[in-house]
Amino acid sequence: MPLARTGSATRGRARSAAPGRVARAAQDERRASNVVPLPTIALLRTASLSGAAQQEIERMILAGEIAPGAKLTEAWLSDRLGISRGPIREAFRMLEEAGLVRQEKNRGVFVRAIPLEEAVEIYDLRAVMDELVGRRLAACITVEQTRRVKAVVDQMDQAARIDDADTYHLLNLQFHDLLVEFAGNQKMAAIYRKLVKELALFRRRNLAHKEVLPQSAAEHRQILKAIGSGDPELAARAMFNHVTESKARMLRSEAHLSAQAAHAAQPGAGRVTPLRAATSPSTHPLRPRTARR
Repeated sequence: MPLARTGSATRGRARSAAPGRVARAAQDERRASNVVPLPTIALLRTASLSGAAQQEIERMILAGEIAPGAKLTEAWLSDRLGISRGPIREAFRMLEEAGLVRQEKNRGVFVRAIPLEEAVEIYDLRAVMDELVGRRLAACITVEQTRRVKAVVDQMDQAARIDDADTYHLLNLQFHDLLVEFAGNQKMAAIYRKLVKELALFRRRNLAHKEVLPQSAAEHRQILKAIGSGDPELAARAMFNHVTESKARMLRSEAHLSAQAAHAAQPGAGRVTPLRAATSPSTHPLRPRTARR
């Protein structure tokens, strides 16, 4: 996708579309431009702009507005966000640490494209972490926290009914982020969020199949029910099985895409049968390991 655009008209449209927090930070920068700041104040201002830029670029990546493999340019993002290029460069550094972009010498900055092998590794690690999250939440989740999670699940059901994969994807991220936050382990939350964001670069396209959304939504409601039961093992099993089912759907989707590509490369190739989601749970449901005491 072309990213680099110039011209005053483009800048005007891009700045008007920039999020409020980035625009406010940029306005503060301009107001202070005639003042010679103390080094500490200048550092804080730059950090504020960089953080706001990092959050907005991350949002665009996770929302699918910028595709995996796309090149990010300082000029385009400076126009889009209405800020100078310095904070953009710092935002690139933070996004690279988060695993969302890669910087290539003499080539530029690109949104990462996660390979299949890495996606499988992330799913396997997430399955173990989600077991722990489920056990902890079954024992400690509050009424207010349950209400907040249920509100997201209700929205996921609605998005699935109208086949809104984009909204469903973002709600899915929000659902799991709330669970790991409520589990109360900050170290685990930091690692988990990094893994989920990296995986989002890969799995977003797997939610594009309309048959997948209702199945995924049902799994999330089952997780909520299991956590609400107060049974740690039931909650752990629901979380674990959801991740393993998600991985299975991802592998089926990738196999189908590979078959499509191979078929299309053949002379006179016809149409490949569309991929359909599994209509029933796995005949060999994976059980979580017994909790280590």
